[in-house]
Amino acid sequence: MTKIEAPSNCPSCNSVLNEVNHLLYCVNPQCGEKALKLIEHFAKTLKIKGLGPASIKKLGIVSLEELYTLTLEEMEDSLSSSRLAVKLFGELERSQSAPLNVLLPAFSIPLVGKTASEKLSKVCNDIEEIDYEICRKAGLGEKTANNLCKWVDEEFYFVSLLPFSFKFEQSVTPSATAGVVCITGKLVSYKTKAEAHQVLQELGYAVKTSLTKDVTILVNESGVESAKTTKARDAGVTIVTNLNQFIGE
Repeated sequence: MTKIEAPSNCPSCNSVLNEVNHLLYCVNPQCGEKALKLIEHFAKTLKIKGLGPASIKKLGIVSLEELYTLTLEEMEDSLSSSRLAVKLFGELERSQSAPLNVLLPAFSIPLVGKTASEKLSKVCNDIEEIDYEICRKAGLGEKTANNLCKWVDEEFYFVSLLPFSFKFEQSVTPSATAGVVCITGKLVSYKTKAEAHQVLQELGYAVKTSLTKDVTILVNESGVESAKTTKARDAGVTIVTNLNQFIGE
């Protein structure tokens, strides 16, 4: 049997690898391959079209700072295509309006994803307000809070000059002026539940994904008397079998 030796150095930058939970990691911030993956993740999170691995390599960039300082002419030379350069240049300009809700998950901070970012948006306005106390108040776990605070203290400086506001977009919770609705089973009136949710919210209804105590209306267009429907009926919740008729469309 051939014994396989684990590598001790990064195959990209030759830095000594660190072992964490039996996995090897390169911690060199200047590692070319690592930088490539970070930019890939950033582009994917912000949905920047035309900025895949091949384009990143052609552009010869190793940081987000370099990406956002590229001129249109430099892009045209690197990509050998005026059409692709113009398209990418437009995508980068569009991305600059991204709120911090989207940006934070794009920076590859361990455990800091969309859910953590949305929680933070409810308790603070911008990156300057983020600290450990705020993170915990938002409901972030200890490890997530520590990871984020460490990134803010040690790494935010390197991206602070990027053309973003670094402000959270405050989410607005719909007021339940018309009632609280829960949809169960397959819909007939709408193609998707998301479409129905939007219509209901525009009409002043709050929408819940589960049958909570505050639900006043249960929509069931499937024709099946499910356990959820029976429970709602027994609790005095209004049962709606045709959503279009109920909202008057």
